[in-house]
Amino acid sequence: MPKIRSVYRCQTCGFAAPKPGTCPDCARTGSFVALIEERPLASRSERPQLAAGTKPMPIRDIAVEAGDRILTGIGELDRVLGGGVVPGSLVLIGGDPGIGKSTLLLQACRALAERQGPVLYVSGEESAAQVKLRANRLGIAPKALYFLAETDLQVIEAHAAELRPRALIVDSIQTVFLPGLESSPGSVSQVRECAARLMLLAKGRGMAAFLVGHVTKDGAIAGPRVLEHLVDTVLYFEGEQHHAYRILRAVKNRFGSTNEIGVFEMGELGLTEVSNPSGFFLAERPRGAAGSVIVSSLEGTRPLLLEMQALVTPASFGTPRRTVLGADYNRVCLLLAVLEKRLGFPLQSQDVFVNVAGGARVTEPASDLGIAIAAASSYLDRPVRGDVVIMGEVGLTGEVRAVAGFTARLKEAAALGFAAAVVPQNNLGGKNLAGEAVHPLNVQGVGSVDEAVKTLLGQ
Repeated sequence: MPKIRSVYRCQTCGFAAPKPGTCPDCARTGSFVALIEERPLASRSERPQLAAGTKPMPIRDIAVEAGDRILTGIGELDRVLGGGVVPGSLVLIGGDPGIGKSTLLLQACRALAERQGPVLYVSGEESAAQVKLRANRLGIAPKALYFLAETDLQVIEAHAAELRPRALIVDSIQTVFLPGLESSPGSVSQVRECAARLMLLAKGRGMAAFLVGHVTKDGAIAGPRVLEHLVDTVLYFEGEQHHAYRILRAVKNRFGSTNEIGVFEMGELGLTEVSNPSGFFLAERPRGAAGSVIVSSLEGTRPLLLEMQALVTPASFGTPRRTVLGADYNRVCLLLAVLEKRLGFPLQSQDVFVNVAGGARVTEPASDLGIAIAAASSYLDRPVRGDVVIMGEVGLTGEVRAVAGFTARLKEAAALGFAAAVVPQNNLGGKNLAGEAVHPLNVQGVGSVDEAVKTLLGQ
């Protein structure tokens, strides 16, 4: 007979406690929900039965079959996945409502259904008519694409066993439920058990499975953290509501790198790949404006040129404001302190606003020098040449440190028509790279922020 017990389970992390209160695991308050769970009683005298094929083997004797990846027909998505979808993998895609998760997967279904065979698209949030209208708008109508409006996981498993699809899309995991569990759909128990069942289904049949996940107000995927541990790949679909661009990032990938990004543009006909994201972000940059510089950011193996803007203005109140969009707030404050201490800029009486134009986001230290030069340019009201790209990490003593992916950054800048680059002196290795066949840029190395300001602003 199974043992029935009443527990309080945290809806954020899945921690079980005998009474409600603050979760000791994730420190959330008010996240406990009372549940009744059944656990089978195991006899200590019973010896577990060993199934066939579970005998330990020497790792050198294990045979590995090299499975070919399945191309989705969307180059940016294949790039983030590591070169395509691995058969038997479980991929979780999260993002804000309306960001384009369902549109992206529906567009991926078109190539998968045409090239690989049957694809089953399961939706627990939309009816068949709603999905059909979206498919008509996107021009998607392959014969091997099947749709199912269902939330009962047992029914979904039965249809998958009958159809034997090469790919399965579940939109979304928070709407799917198992009738045997008393908790409601979207709860910790339901999400955990349904994801585990889908993982076994994908691995057992060699079927690629995509799960759409809701996100919380903090931007993390809703549900227990074990959901991200179960899947093979976790993708986040990001973008500003008032901008057309979308960025697909991998935060976990067992079959590829987590540093790659995919860039899309949302239009009337769905998502369009942006093969040249640097030109996309720099399309509307101003010419001859103080406080605007071009920085080089490296996302995985892809260099991106972005416009960094800074506005320095006298403070109206006693405490100056620091507003940062698209960059790390603490890092900007650090760079402003370097400008004040090492170059003597009186920024303690100035409001400083920093923004990455186009709604992009910069996280790597290679943009430090660009942020510092943009703030200095705005304060001195002296523009930086529009054909110069800036890169370099800045330390607390004002030194400019070397950056990774140096050659790739210069090639991207040359391809977009830039004429010069201000780079860390250590990246040059004592050599002048100007005029080399790698790129036609006039490259100048600097060793400190003071030297960079004198070079670019004549201060």
